[in-house]
Amino acid sequence: MIKNILDFFRNLPAKQCVECGKPIEEQHECYGNKCDHCLGVKDL
Repeated sequence: MIKNILDFFRNLPAKQCVECGKPIEEQHECYGNKCDHCLGVKDL
């Protein structure tokens, strides 16, 4: 049983890119499943 909801979210594994498998640097309300490299992002 989960004692603290914050512990649950802190212990989630990093999201991985569906194309290359690298960890994705997530933002607050991001539902994307590809990393910036696979999306072709050149300049942040």
